[in-house]
Amino acid sequence: MNLLIAPWLPFRRRDGSQEYLPVTAMVDPEIIDLALPREDFQGAAYQFLIGLLQTAMAPEDKEEWVRLYQTPPSIDELREVLEKWQPAFELDSDGPAFMQDFDLLAEEKNTDIAALLIDSPGAATVKNNTDHFVKAGRVERLCPDCAALALFTLQINAPSGGKGYRTGLRGGGPLTTLIMPVDTGCTLWQRLWLNVLDTDGWNYDAPSNSDPRVFPWLGQTKVSDKGQGTFPEEMHPLHPYWAMPRRIRLNIRSSACRCDLCGRNSEKTASSLRARNYGFNYDGPWIHPLTPYRRDPKKPEQLPYSRKAQADGLGYRYWEALTIKDEEEKGFLPAWVVLDYAKKCDTAEEMDVDLPTVASLWVFGYDMDNMKPRCWYGAHMPLLALSDEARALAHMWLRQMIDLTDSSARLLQNQVKEAWFSRPKDAKGDMSYIGASLWETTEQVFYQLLMELGELLTGGTPPQRFPAEIAAHWYRTVTRQATTQFDAFALSGPAEQLDMKQITKARNTFQKQLHRGKEAKAFRKTGRLDDSGQPQSAGEKQGETA
Repeated sequence: MNLLIAPWLPFRRRDGSQEYLPVTAMVDPEIIDLALPREDFQGAAYQFLIGLLQTAMAPEDKEEWVRLYQTPPSIDELREVLEKWQPAFELDSDGPAFMQDFDLLAEEKNTDIAALLIDSPGAATVKNNTDHFVKAGRVERLCPDCAALALFTLQINAPSGGKGYRTGLRGGGPLTTLIMPVDTGCTLWQRLWLNVLDTDGWNYDAPSNSDPRVFPWLGQTKVSDKGQGTFPEEMHPLHPYWAMPRRIRLNIRSSACRCDLCGRNSEKTASSLRARNYGFNYDGPWIHPLTPYRRDPKKPEQLPYSRKAQADGLGYRYWEALTIKDEEEKGFLPAWVVLDYAKKCDTAEEMDVDLPTVASLWVFGYDMDNMKPRCWYGAHMPLLALSDEARALAHMWLRQMIDLTDSSARLLQNQVKEAWFSRPKDAKGDMSYIGASLWETTEQVFYQLLMELGELLTGGTPPQRFPAEIAAHWYRTVTRQATTQFDAFALSGPAEQLDMKQITKARNTFQKQLHRGKEAKAFRKTGRLDDSGQPQSAGEKQGETA
């Protein structure tokens, strides 16, 4: 089975129907999306196709990128482009096989195929009978299509897996950020091509279809039994798209099965695999173009680290870190493909091509606790392609909006504890859900106002001060929602257990600090608001400076 020829990916057509087709279907104008049976597979399939395009037909500059965005190759033209890469994409082979160790690992014992799935319970979990929510035995047979994607998903997300089982190049369970069109009717080609980078300024030799520095499964694995590292200078710059930390060989046999993931009948079955530890041990300053990073501004000598999903989800508190570069103060390093989008929009405008300055950022990844996946998170948030001047203003204003929510959420959580407990400092348990409720209930308004700010900053002469109407809207939203959440939580217990005197005292303190805290005062000053959160009159504004 060759992954560049076989009809192994499910595509969604414009009419809503789904069909398994070869990868060349990505340029069909009637294909608008992929349709994988799992969210982690959906994200992985996107990365597979993006990596394939980046490797096989990366544009030389942004002008060529814009032309191909407008006019993709035909299916026949793409088939011709991909033909020379076919040897690197054989899945079931006694020789080099896609994302599998060069060695056949014949002496290794067979392991259940479910080991490919990150969310499958481990041996210790099954032995201790703690597989409460994700049961062992639910996946015993896979069709080759699902096996291929499960293998790729594991390799690009690989968490720590025991002694010598290496994590992925981006660390275990990294976040991925992909740019998506806001228009849901856009073609799959447009969705994919938005995440392909031109090679201008990205200095590397044209990749070869037999180069193990690009495709590590084409050569001997660099064994890391003594901690040997694999560094960027040893590999091709395209290697991050095809990194392979795990040593695995699939057992695919000619036996009919009904796939436990996609539910289709298959003439071949993957029911087990062989694995060995001490594979590629990625070390050094690796950067993946689709992943955001962060560095410690106080320790510039340290390498940046990839961002991971957190237990509090992917709300707008992380919007700034994922979209705006701030290396000096916060250490934020958005993904390369995100930072490149504004430049693509500039080039498109020069070429009189309509490329929306407002896009959608698709963020996803596993929240991992070492080998244990706690949750899969996925979210969509706006991405604005702004000029340098407009970006600086948006950065300043939006950080103030986020800071207001952050301080209000912390105050909400602390004062609810004051309302609940006579000795709140001694209260046990995770109560972060209280503060999280404010982030959740204000998210829709934040993105709405973000879009309004984006329109102001891209239309004509941008305002030089925080628009008072938007500031007032946000201030009222946060303070009212915080009060609503406080009342809901404080009065949520049984009536006979409520201490109304304690609750009233906590509420009075909450209201006072909510409006008189440092962040609230700073926000009202920036937005030129009075103490109630209303825009000041002309007389009150007179004499103020920006």
